[in-house]
Amino acid sequence: MAPRLRIPLDVPAGEARDRYAENYRRMTHDRGRLFLMAGDQKVEHLNDDFVGEHVSEEDGDPEHLFRIAAAAPVGCFATQLGLIARYGADYPEIPYLIKLNSKTHLVPSAQRDPLSLAWQDMGQIADFVRTSGLRVVGVGYTIYPGSENEAAMYTEAARIIFEAHRLGLLTVLWAYPRGKAVANESDAHLIAGAAGVAACLGSDFVKVNPPLDATGRADGALLREAVAAAGRCGVVCAGGKETTVEDFLERLHAQIHEGGTVGSATGRNVHQRSRDEAVRLCRAIHAITVEDASVEAALALYRQAEAVPAR
Repeated sequence: MAPRLRIPLDVPAGEARDRYAENYRRMTHDRGRLFLMAGDQKVEHLNDDFVGEHVSEEDGDPEHLFRIAAAAPVGCFATQLGLIARYGADYPEIPYLIKLNSKTHLVPSAQRDPLSLAWQDMGQIADFVRTSGLRVVGVGYTIYPGSENEAAMYTEAARIIFEAHRLGLLTVLWAYPRGKAVANESDAHLIAGAAGVAACLGSDFVKVNPPLDATGRADGALLREAVAAAGRCGVVCAGGKETTVEDFLERLHAQIHEGGTVGSATGRNVHQRSRDEAVRLCRAIHAITVEDASVEAALALYRQAEAVPAR
């Protein structure tokens, strides 16, 4: 059964509310659960995630991201506007989420507290949505609670969310506590605080890194505080570094069923694989996230030797 859709009051009555409801249903497959395929790492991590011993050679080409998103049951594919403008005409069926700010990892937090501001304003986004003909369902933005520059990012995020809602678009905030004042980025209490900030800014979803216990182990139950703090802002977890499929799916299942999250935002664990394998993994993620499948059922989907048609 689809959950009740609560449309925020900053979404105007009329076409914007209808568009918001349609975009929400498309992103969550009408189940209130979100599988976001993250493709913003070409800036965040430069080329580190796209070449290497355990990375498919296909991943060196940016189009690999689009080929996966077009064939897989993702709720939305998040990447920068420049890539969407270059490749979107060949992949108009993908539901896109435009990532508005990104920064590289070259300047560490120990050297300077992070600051990441929007590359485009919402007027430009509105023009692109109107003229591109693509399925743009939302926008994304990263905030760094704890940074000396958090006020600038909060102000920009709040304005982007307000303006996005006026257009009937949904919003996802990447919320990562970071900076010299942050002693432990993986602390469950701190991550809950970041999720609460996203709720106060009015976001529809917040992406957080999964908290770790005292031994450095991920525990789905640790997410309950963040889910409570976020209220009606849906919490999704970052996929993190590449791991085994079994471990990834077990962790995802625990995050949803023990922690109460509404899905995942997964990048490297998907796109570092060949297109065929990546799409099979996406089907497994979708099964757990949207269809409430067991880990065993999802693994069976992943192991199906079904070739993806060439494109």
